[in-house]
Amino acid sequence: MKKVLLILGFAAVAVACGKKTENKINDVSNRDSLAVNESDIQIDEIPENCYMETTGKDSLFVRISDNLGTVTGKMHYKNFEKDSSFGHLVGMADGDTLKLEYNFQAEGATSTREIWFLKKDGNLIEGIGEYNETGEQYKDPKLFRFTGGHTLKSADCKSIERKLK
Repeated sequence: MKKVLLILGFAAVAVACGKKTENKINDVSNRDSLAVNESDIQIDEIPENCYMETTGKDSLFVRISDNLGTVTGKMHYKNFEKDSSFGHLVGMADGDTLKLEYNFQAEGATSTREIWFLKKDGNLIEGIGEYNETGEQYKDPKLFRFTGGHTLKSADCKSIERKLK
């Protein structure tokens, strides 16, 4: 009986040792020497900034992300008893000026127009300028000004997220 237990014990140890050796060989042979471990890669999220302005019962909500000068985001003009619009922003940052294209839906139609914002004191100031005949581009950037437009204050993105849907 002792011999049987002893033989079974040796057999179990031999099988266990054989499996460990086999696994090590398989692990090494299956590894790609150029593979990158995903846990070693750290990708920073692109920070989002949100802004809003409320005038009476009208509101304007903006969420933008600036990825090395390429700006993307969403904007929603929510007007009381007037047509509202909602759409996407894409463009570039030129210093403190965001030169964007606003692709939006209003009155059941999809439209595009140029829109510029100035980043100043943590706020976004919407630029005012005369549009060309199509209403999509500014006619003369030299006559463009950042007074008299909307001034959007910095806002918590979580609090305005549902307004941007």
